[in-house]
Amino acid sequence: MAMALGLTAGPGVAEDMTAGGAIHPERWPAPVWPLPADPALEARVDALLQTMTLEEKVGQIVQGDISSLTPEDVRKYRLGSVLAGGGSDPGGKYNAAPAEWLAQADAFYEASMDTRGGGKAIPILYGIDAVHGQSNVVGATVFPHNIGLGAARNPDLIREIGRITAIETRTTGMEWAFAPTVAVPQDDRWGRSYEGYSEDPKLVASYAGAMVEGLQGKAGDKEFLDGAHVISSVKHYLGDGGTSDGKDQGDTQVGESVLRDVHNAGYPPAIAAGAQAVMTSFSSYQGVKLSGHKPLVTDVLKGRMNFGGFVVTDWNAHGQVAGCDNGRCPAAVNAGIDLVMAPDSWKPFYESTLVAAKAGTIPMARLDDAVRRILRVKFRLGLFDAGKPSQRALGGKFELLGAPGHRAVARQAVRESLVLLKNQRGMLPLDPKKKLLVAGDGADSMAKQSGGWTLTWQGTGTTRADFPNGETIWEGLKNAAQAAGGSAELAPDGRYRTKPDAAIVVIGENPYAEFQGDLPTLLYKPGDDSDLQLIRKLKADGIPVATVFLSGRPLWVNREINASDAFVAAWLPGSEGGGIADVLLRTPDGGVPYDFKGKLSFSWPRRADQYANNVGQKDYDPQFAYGYGLTYASKGDLEPLPEIAGVSLAQAQPGVYYALGMLAPGLSMALEAAGQRATNVVTLPAASRDGSLRIAAVDHRRQEDARRVTWSGSAPARLSLIAEAAKDLTREANGDVQLTLTLRVDAPPKGDVAASVACGEGCGAALPLRESLAMLPIGQWTTFGIPLKCFATAGADLSKLSGLLTIETAAPLQLSFSRIALAPQGEAERTLECRINR
Repeated sequence: MAMALGLTAGPGVAEDMTAGGAIHPERWPAPVWPLPADPALEARVDALLQTMTLEEKVGQIVQGDISSLTPEDVRKYRLGSVLAGGGSDPGGKYNAAPAEWLAQADAFYEASMDTRGGGKAIPILYGIDAVHGQSNVVGATVFPHNIGLGAARNPDLIREIGRITAIETRTTGMEWAFAPTVAVPQDDRWGRSYEGYSEDPKLVASYAGAMVEGLQGKAGDKEFLDGAHVISSVKHYLGDGGTSDGKDQGDTQVGESVLRDVHNAGYPPAIAAGAQAVMTSFSSYQGVKLSGHKPLVTDVLKGRMNFGGFVVTDWNAHGQVAGCDNGRCPAAVNAGIDLVMAPDSWKPFYESTLVAAKAGTIPMARLDDAVRRILRVKFRLGLFDAGKPSQRALGGKFELLGAPGHRAVARQAVRESLVLLKNQRGMLPLDPKKKLLVAGDGADSMAKQSGGWTLTWQGTGTTRADFPNGETIWEGLKNAAQAAGGSAELAPDGRYRTKPDAAIVVIGENPYAEFQGDLPTLLYKPGDDSDLQLIRKLKADGIPVATVFLSGRPLWVNREINASDAFVAAWLPGSEGGGIADVLLRTPDGGVPYDFKGKLSFSWPRRADQYANNVGQKDYDPQFAYGYGLTYASKGDLEPLPEIAGVSLAQAQPGVYYALGMLAPGLSMALEAAGQRATNVVTLPAASRDGSLRIAAVDHRRQEDARRVTWSGSAPARLSLIAEAAKDLTREANGDVQLTLTLRVDAPPKGDVAASVACGEGCGAALPLRESLAMLPIGQWTTFGIPLKCFATAGADLSKLSGLLTIETAAPLQLSFSRIALAPQGEAERTLECRINR
């Protein structure tokens, strides 16, 4: 199929735009579904379907999350599937042991096979985000994220990674991996860019079928969907990488030919490889949410493209379809969705779907088709005869998690994904027999080198002990240097004890996932140039510096590149940090090590506002073009790069409202006493007009980076954080995001305290805060979280928040805070407890 490269809406494609996003299925590719008709299979499906009650049919098309249901719920409602979302774990422990995962899988399976009360024994499907290895489980092999694998240009390696991921997933009891992502990201500000292999649809297409084959086995072979393989979910259908402004869950506004040739590129090869599931996107196409887009789901995917598996939604994505909410959405089923991921809304969704089926709102033929598709996959997997997960071929073989052979493949993937951008005067490879300094906050951080979707949804909150089979970049360099007779010193801040012969500085993005990673520009660490100063300090000491850059996308780092002698884009390499030492250091005998093989699969920006400049576009002008990547044989010298960012360098991190003594742009802080006009906090100290509320600067981590707020109790008073333009936080609330405060209780509350948000006249919600504050240790800094869902449940419209946070009391209270920001569930040390309607 001919493919346009990297096109976005604009000159040259506008003529293909149609009102309402009209679709012409006959113009789309028609891959061959590789599984021939199987009369015996169809007979088994039909025989079972004919005995099922309406309640059992509805149960089969509902998927709940392990954090919101129990095995008894599965037995009672005959649910067909469960998932472990990014923040869900056995017992609520992100570092639950592999045996706990397997025991839980057994419990859900046994519940699905329990026929007490007359229910049918239909084995459950257990799905999990095994997106770069079985990275939810302690000890598993963690492979590089897809953006790094794209740089490797090696489909055979992708197939092997899929095979290993399936094995390690099966050991812990799951049969379904929510992978691969075949998005074609066109705007690098998108927080999911690292989940895409490339901005080039041809590269994505070359990988899609290979990963499906690795996970599932090759269609037609005896190993296909056997006990060492899992089903795959190709995602996110369709156009998730093309949303306007790089906004996650946004709207893709391109013509049909661009949607087909660019964003659909990965689906035909995945279908031809026999992918058993396709996951629809949160995003829209020309204003219509994909989970409710019948022309694309039914007419194109199932019809024209001959997809013979089932279609599943993303996390509560059905609730964003017009006319729907999380608990009710017949429109999604009627559009062609077969399995609805209703993680925390499964019960109301089940009940409303049952009502809709009885009323004929969902036609019986559509419901039966959905159930048939799900049952076919379960029969193909052999689940009806497999027994519980712990009794299957790989169940409980935990020695396979992080097995040496698996880690060797991951290490190869690290080596092949590294892209050398600069090597001035041939600084690399380094002599391992010399004195090496390893610096930067990424040097000894498994979390930072692994990124999001690693043990936790955002990849944060983990410790080194959570990766018993991994190796940090520092550990890999230290081991290699010691083996060669040299020495290495770790000094994250660059303050060495002995002056080194050379320094390797490891810096980059902190972990994130999904919309938490959306950026306004491609500026690296806006408002914080500490990494640049670290490099410059070492250079000023006369030390050659090689910078290893960890990131989920290309970012504007011209200043850091200029300051470095060598610069390596290492992406998010995962658990095998030793793969970096393999390439950067000479062999013990002085020979040339593994050479650099990686080539950019995303264009590198010339400026921080150059976030959608993709190969094949008319005015293509990157700093480093798609396909760029030096080797040791290349001339690695660079002329100084321009240091004009194209945007202000004094920006705030997304989702951070207050930090380092500064409010984010567009926000203000006000003090207000009852019956008086508010006082905007412009200079410090400041006070309300009657003096009952005061604010002053104090120190936490830096000089005057925090604020101390004192309520005298002489009158009701409140501190408010106000947005100049209303913010829409509905998607954050859907993802269990919290409003977190790094605070210290200096004087405990003497009366009621409320935390509230405002969304316009008569719109808002308040939550009681006194008990939670009273439980915090006096005089100690802690991170306190308020789930956004609490405000929504209390009545706030999170789509138009103007008052981001107000703290109010009429009693004496003194609090200090140094940071106010949005953060994923689990980031806070203490969390406000509130009832959330499930």
